[in-house]
Amino acid sequence: MDIAKRLLDYGFHAPTVYFPLIVKEAVMIEPTETESKATLDAFAEALFRVTEEAPETLHDAPHTTPISRPDEVQAARQPVLRWKGQ
Repeated sequence: MDIAKRLLDYGFHAPTVYFPLIVKEAVMIEPTETESKATLDAFAEALFRVTEEAPETLHDAPHTTPISRPDEVQAARQPVLRWKGQ
């Protein structure tokens, strides 16, 4: 989950995590056929950078998104099912 969240900081949509269920903590990356080689190379480079970062950088990611890391337990127990304007 930490790697998927950190990829958001590099401008990539977070990949699906924990799938397939038979592989513990697997990350499923499925680029579309329309992705360019340059985009795929940039994604691979971002993955290499993430593996070299300090663990606390990963655990606190994402850092550049409007919402950092929501409380997933609270979100599951008390979901907000409609949007309220400010």
